[in-house]
Amino acid sequence: MNRRSFLASAVSGLVGANAGCAWATETYRNPVFERVFADPTVIERDGSYYAYGTYQDWGNPGRRRLIPIIHSENLVDWEYVGEAFRTKPDWRERGGLWAPDIGRLAGRYVLYYSYASFQAGNPGIGVATSDDPAGPFDDRGPLFRSEEIGVPHSIDPCLLVHRGTPVLFWGSHAGIYGIRLSADGLRTVGEKFRVVGEGVEAAYVIRRGDFFYLFGSRGTCCEGAKSTYRVVVGRSNSLRGPYRNRDGENLLSAAGTTILHGDDRFAGPGHCAVARGLDGDHWLLYHAYERSNPWVGEMPRRVLMLDRLVWRDGWPVVPGKTPSAEHRVPTAGK
Repeated sequence: MNRRSFLASAVSGLVGANAGCAWATETYRNPVFERVFADPTVIERDGSYYAYGTYQDWGNPGRRRLIPIIHSENLVDWEYVGEAFRTKPDWRERGGLWAPDIGRLAGRYVLYYSYASFQAGNPGIGVATSDDPAGPFDDRGPLFRSEEIGVPHSIDPCLLVHRGTPVLFWGSHAGIYGIRLSADGLRTVGEKFRVVGEGVEAAYVIRRGDFFYLFGSRGTCCEGAKSTYRVVVGRSNSLRGPYRNRDGENLLSAAGTTILHGDDRFAGPGHCAVARGLDGDHWLLYHAYERSNPWVGEMPRRVLMLDRLVWRDGWPVVPGKTPSAEHRVPTAGK
């Protein structure tokens, strides 16, 4: 579905330098993908974008898509292209495929995914590879599980490659951790380190200038219009931290700075990823609820949202701190 609207206005009969000129502005409206697309992540290839989300049934309870993949040329108009897996990975007896992240390592695409269940313990993070971001991906099994890595709620992976070294961040409400990976991204190397205390999940880390910025989500994710999810951020001069909020407080014991929360139209914005437009702008992809339509049957209807990040005094800001109803289309695509 095309979510753009094209607004044109001709200016005539004006006095002065602007007389007789015409202008056009291209805008989009949130959400940018109206089907359930929770916990999004994104990767760019050759000027276009692929996004991946938590597995969903899209109204068919007997058929959950095994990490849906959508494609866009401009971060606004998204088209479903398939699933990450042909068959569900079998290294757990029960559970769903949640909250993926993706990167490119050793000449191929590497997909990390949470394999977890609300009922069964010992969640873990799996890894899969493909030559094509549209998949399908070949599962390589678990990277680790909670009991072996010593981190409760081992879900929500985020890959960052720094100076050629891949590092994985992960964790949910019991702390955010990081660990170095092998060059191909298929195994851990060295010891884990902790960067955020309790109450945060869905870490997403980028580097800009002299700082590493860690985005996370606080609050409740899955209560429809009652969800309290919001996006917080901290930054550090070092990948390993300490990460601090704008007041200088260490995120090991303090909350991050809130940059996005709900409003009268949208509830529970969170679990974000960051994409770059061709003009260098940063764009925040995340999920949220439309308060007027927060459920699909018993499934939380978390739809895909997009907002621009601006930088003020070295910190990322979503203007107004709430989801935009309408915004200009990113300078993105081929």
